[in-house]
Amino acid sequence: MDQAFQLAQEGLQAREVPVGCVMLYKNNVIASSRNTINETKNAVRHAEINCIDQVIDWCTENNEDKLKVFQLVEVFVTVEPCIMCCAALRSLSVSQVTFGCSNDRFGGCGTVLNVHNHSGFFDKELKVTSGVRKKEAIELLKNFYRGENPNAPFPKVKKAVS
Repeated sequence: MDQAFQLAQEGLQAREVPVGCVMLYKNNVIASSRNTINETKNAVRHAEINCIDQVIDWCTENNEDKLKVFQLVEVFVTVEPCIMCCAALRSLSVSQVTFGCSNDRFGGCGTVLNVHNHSGFFDKELKVTSGVRKKEAIELLKNFYRGENPNAPFPKVKKAVS
């Protein structure tokens, strides 16, 4: 989790939503990233998605079967994966997710939707551990939302209807 929080802090400095993610395979870090949505101007470049791409690259470079590797991957992320990211992790049969704080708007590991427990879709249940360094994760998010997102669209003011 230390590395995930370091990446989240880097994201905060880069004016990204401060989420950091690390993926372990057989106790070795094979992927680590932070959100790069604003940087890339690509709405799906969440930390988890960036890490998934890195794991695929690692498997190619090391001649490993990515489907077998993902089944043994453990994910450590500062904020609960959103529905999109949790669904991606589940479709790859990731074994375990550990996260800091809940994602009250988009959480896919139980807060908004239990993507990992929909029966019939997955062979085994995803192990989820939540609340690891929760206060620290929340503080990073608060720090981000106190600032401004330079890539946010200009808000449109609605005119009153008479």
